[in-house]
Amino acid sequence: MIAESAPHSAPQIRRKFAQRLAMFYGTVFGSSGFYLPFFPVWLKAIGIDPTWIGAILAVPSMTRFTTLPFITAFAERRHALRQTMIVCAFLTMIGFATVGTLREPLAVLLVFALTAVVWTPLTALTDGYALKGVVRFGFSYGPLRLWGSAAFVVGALACGLVVNWLDGEHLIWVIVAAMVLSAVVSLGLQPLGAPTGDGTVLSKASALLRDPGFLAIAISAALIQGSHAGYYTFASITWQAAGLDGLTIAGLWTLGVLAEIILFAVSPRLTLSPATMVILGGLGALLRWTLTAQTLPLPILVVVQLLHGATYGLTQLGTMGLLLHHVPPHVMARAQGYVTACTGLVMSSMAVLSGAIYARYGEGVYYVMAVLGFAGATVIWFGRHRAGQPPGVVGDQPQSAASGG
Repeated sequence: MIAESAPHSAPQIRRKFAQRLAMFYGTVFGSSGFYLPFFPVWLKAIGIDPTWIGAILAVPSMTRFTTLPFITAFAERRHALRQTMIVCAFLTMIGFATVGTLREPLAVLLVFALTAVVWTPLTALTDGYALKGVVRFGFSYGPLRLWGSAAFVVGALACGLVVNWLDGEHLIWVIVAAMVLSAVVSLGLQPLGAPTGDGTVLSKASALLRDPGFLAIAISAALIQGSHAGYYTFASITWQAAGLDGLTIAGLWTLGVLAEIILFAVSPRLTLSPATMVILGGLGALLRWTLTAQTLPLPILVVVQLLHGATYGLTQLGTMGLLLHHVPPHVMARAQGYVTACTGLVMSSMAVLSGAIYARYGEGVYYVMAVLGFAGATVIWFGRHRAGQPPGVVGDQPQSAASGG
């Protein structure tokens, strides 16, 4: 891949960059609004049992800590975040369309694994691309990212309406349609430009993995975000078994994301430190999953769902804030890849484990998730001083050696 040409810093270019990025965030997370609540329902509808469902849904998390870091590293080393995002978006569209034609559990697992190789890097690449834009153009991350969450809401509600009249075996094609839109929108992404520093700096980015401050950021984010594994895998199935219809299930997912959207919108006014946000996110996970493990009436479940603003939203904002303070811009995408990989390791392990736990204990799986959230809060509490320090030297090269990519 060739390096991207640097855009001018004119206000109209800045606005265009923000608009196109917001649109892409919207399509990426909008497609997740279809996928997360109803892909497990589709798997169940085509006759796949809970153990296989747990294994299949663990695949994206596994690719996050295996193939994903290599893709983000390759894209940053070649100064080709934008091109890589486009390629991944189109291959994801093709992969999901192929999955939709399959019915045997092993075949679904294998093809979905290949699809996940190109699908899972999209979020890490987009966040890395966005953080470079934050540095380059002076954006606030939260207001840009909220468009992804808003699109997730629209996608979940739309699929909730569709599931009431569309047979479960056909839900996959709604997901595929969303992936098609994401691929088309990716073509409008704007170039960021190549870094101005010595390219050898990027080869030293693995020094991040020896940095205690960065490791505290990555591990705490992985534990707290990984605590959502049981929720992502079995929430819709549990609620459906409890007699809730598709629109109610979509509404429950939506309520949590609405809390997240509000948080992202007001984030420029928040005075909490990034480390404090992550700590609160972990404590929120402890409370949320402990309550979710109970058999709750719908009105209480509605309130509990609003804690998603803490468990996901605060954790995400805090993690991005810590990365901006601690990681030099020229390795930002790779750092984002490492964080996502660490999260994937926890998420995949918990997705597989949650399948076995759910099969035996049902909603008791959420107690394990509560422990993970508390562990994440503990890690960042003890590592908050190192994690909050600005970048000094990464890979024996000063921070100023490059300006971003």
